[in-house]
Amino acid sequence: MLFDNGEERAKQFEVTCLEDLVRPDHLLRKIKKHVDFGFIKEKVKGLYSEDSGRPAVDPVVLFKMLFIGYLFGIRSERRLVHEIADNVAYRWFLGFSLNDRIPDHSTLSQNRRRRFNGTTIHQEIFDEIVRQAISHGLVDGTVLYSDATHIKANANKRKHLLKQVPVSTKSYLDELDKAIEEDRRKHGLKPFRPRKEVKVETREIKVSTTDPDSGYMVRDGKPEGFFYLDHRTVDRAHNFVTDVHVTPATVSDAVPYLDRLERQQKAFGFKVEAVALDAGYLTAPICHGLKERKIFGVIGHRRFHSTKGLFPKSRFKYDPETDKYSCPGGRELTYRTTNREGYREYKSTPDECRGCELLDRCTRSKNTQKTITRHVWEDDREQVHANGLTTEGKDIYDGRKETIERSFADGKELHGLRYARMRSLPKVLEQCLLTAAAQNIKKLALILSRREYRLQAA
Repeated sequence: MLFDNGEERAKQFEVTCLEDLVRPDHLLRKIKKHVDFGFIKEKVKGLYSEDSGRPAVDPVVLFKMLFIGYLFGIRSERRLVHEIADNVAYRWFLGFSLNDRIPDHSTLSQNRRRRFNGTTIHQEIFDEIVRQAISHGLVDGTVLYSDATHIKANANKRKHLLKQVPVSTKSYLDELDKAIEEDRRKHGLKPFRPRKEVKVETREIKVSTTDPDSGYMVRDGKPEGFFYLDHRTVDRAHNFVTDVHVTPATVSDAVPYLDRLERQQKAFGFKVEAVALDAGYLTAPICHGLKERKIFGVIGHRRFHSTKGLFPKSRFKYDPETDKYSCPGGRELTYRTTNREGYREYKSTPDECRGCELLDRCTRSKNTQKTITRHVWEDDREQVHANGLTTEGKDIYDGRKETIERSFADGKELHGLRYARMRSLPKVLEQCLLTAAAQNIKKLALILSRREYRLQAA
């Protein structure tokens, strides 16, 4: 034959070293060298029996298999096992020879269902990777960026039931009540009577019959259907993910924020100096929470459109010294009360308003009285707005597109975060934690490899 088609050579026996078959610059080489996975054995020690049952697959190998799937965007565990069997770099990373049998895909699913279900092992692994980044000086926790992105639930939006569910109670209610009581006393008003048992309010929502934990999302500029929200925080220094939290898509971005911020401070000892958030977090409780924690907050501004034909609220100027508002016509709106929701009410004098030539553009109330409300924590919100106008504030906020937005984009494009692989909140949280951990592992290995190369070159 003039040409060899390779069939005979493919059947020949060869003596080779698996180490030599993995190219020197392969990502898994860098990860194996710079990331320590040994802590996993200690973390899962209590989940394994030492004197009964068949020998288990090494838990370090088990999680490294999962990380290969998240690192290279392999969404199916069945396909993951096939890829590992065919890829010499994957075998080398896991410690398998060319002849070793790869654990079956059911081993991964059974461990999740029986051994790891209901545990915090995925959170602990994520936290430990963050601590490794901290130990190398790659995370300092001084400036943090937070946001949320939607993840398509594994559920058909047409298969749902209508259900009445209770409205969640605000976690800051006790603190707000104290602020309201103090504000009323300051203005010479009697405090409200203590709240009785809060009446449970309900609202009707769509509940998926496929994945009841997901939430039906209807937002401007967003797809409609059943989704989850991945609430994520990243550190400014090198864009490492420092916190992951998952909720149904019906939960506002701002609701879990302060609790998650506090969680990072306790878990990693962060001394947070500044945070940057988008306009969805611009609420009085968050601004107040940042002030209480002595954190420089920068939050995007959202324009609210006033009723057509009427002056916007910005045309009514507040004077903190006299505690009064002045209208575009030069008349005063004086303080009347602080309501249960935490808003001060400032009202005009109807007799003065009736003869005003700007009345038609000011109010359409029957008694010709204009009312302006101001939250008891409005000063904190105005301070956050002022922070965003400073040079430092603008610089911090501009970093969002290079940090948190980039982190979400990479997660969706490269690591399969666009769709939920499994159903139920705990399983979607597992996916989000392992995706973020994989991103951190990749970043940690690449940065340390570059650092090592520069040292060798020097």
